[in-house]
Amino acid sequence: MTNQVDTNKLKQAEAASSIVKDMITSAIEQSAANTTLCLEALKQASSEVAQIQTLISQVQSQMQTQPSYSEE
Repeated sequence: MTNQVDTNKLKQAEAASSIVKDMITSAIEQSAANTTLCLEALKQASSEVAQIQTLISQVQSQMQTQPSYSEE
């Protein structure tokens, strides 16, 4: 039996990382024209990254606490 991976959490992390990419792209585009919007986009991206890290850590912890069985 193998460790079960919570694919829902990983899919959430993947979706959030796509949003972060868009936020960072927006920040780059706004950086010259409007520093306030740039800073806000970076602030939101940072918050999303923290949530992604939490989701990934939860999956890692879940996998580490499950018994591991090797097939022989």
